[in-house]
Amino acid sequence: MKEIPAEYVETIISENLTSLLYFYTPLCGTCQVAGKMLTIIEELLPEIELVRSNLNYSPRIATELSIESVPCLLLFKNGVLKEKIYAFHSVPFLYDKIKEFI
Repeated sequence: MKEIPAEYVETIISENLTSLLYFYTPLCGTCQVAGKMLTIIEELLPEIELVRSNLNYSPRIATELSIESVPCLLLFKNGVLKEKIYAFHSVPFLYDKIKEFI
């Protein structure tokens, strides 16, 4: 999963037809588990580009996108937020959500 700095989040959203952005914080244990789950999803769905950003460095983005907690996966289509996922449940759950999205 590619790490992007906060200043590139808006660029990723606007320049890609489909964007999957994962927001986390390094000291969040749940975020560590969620990150591992998303790494598995990347292996299962190589056609997706999943990027991540440390929310500690993105307070403006957190406010603009109304991110309430981490971990958070945002699914964008044509620059429009389509879904916000906070509860990652399981790899099959995430796989199904992302598969129906793409």
